[in-house]
Amino acid sequence: MTRVIKIGGRPQVDPALGPALANDWASARLNGGLVLVHGGGDEVSTLQAALGGSTKFVNGRRVTTEKDIDLVRMGLSGSANKRLVSSLVQSGIDAVGISGEDAALIGASPMDAEQLGHVGTPTTVNVAFLRHLLSGGYLPVISPVSRDRTGLLGAALNVNGDDAAAAIAVALGAKELLLVADVEGVLCDGKVITNLTPDGARQLMADGTAAGGMQAKLQAGLSAIAGGVSCVRISDIAAIIDPGRGTKLQAIGDLS
Repeated sequence: MTRVIKIGGRPQVDPALGPALANDWASARLNGGLVLVHGGGDEVSTLQAALGGSTKFVNGRRVTTEKDIDLVRMGLSGSANKRLVSSLVQSGIDAVGISGEDAALIGASPMDAEQLGHVGTPTTVNVAFLRHLLSGGYLPVISPVSRDRTGLLGAALNVNGDDAAAAIAVALGAKELLLVADVEGVLCDGKVITNLTPDGARQLMADGTAAGGMQAKLQAGLSAIAGGVSCVRISDIAAIIDPGRGTKLQAIGDLS
């Protein structure tokens, strides 16, 4: 079955990423393929600052104005996507860079226009397009900038990479969604929580243990579990080739 991995902004520039993904891709392409979704928030923040703008997040999601959309496209679908594809090709992977806007891969609707602006939540995934790439032996590398299916806020919406990866994992019936960050897992008092149930994840968000970007990851993980993905892991690059590493989020009946 297909595996979906989301790579955060900082891990994208780690030299260990290419070899780890190359090792995983060699076996994954024989067992349903591998799909990669990426973030790149630091790139967007740098562009905003260079043009005199400001950066604001609400619960781990970037507040995005109408003027910001082109910057998000430049930072995510442009430089971050192509830089990542280039490094993967260098590692021997047949990677293809696309965005959620290509072939209406990810359709989204506004999440909370009043509070977040042009930020969307995924509602549809063009599964046939993804399977076409996978059947050809390619690794799709996806920027989460998505098509606004409602047309209410324009052509595109800024979708959080974790949310996009969760929607794709559900649509493909993936065996696992791995959210790669720059920490080993969800931390409590400096220690990694190895196993979480949905109720446990909600409690960590409610009491503030998981906040900001980690809160967004847990919310995306809960969405994936609710959609039928049996396991969501949150960890670092080493977890790509180590299935026991990190925090594993599963429904109670799937805990092992």
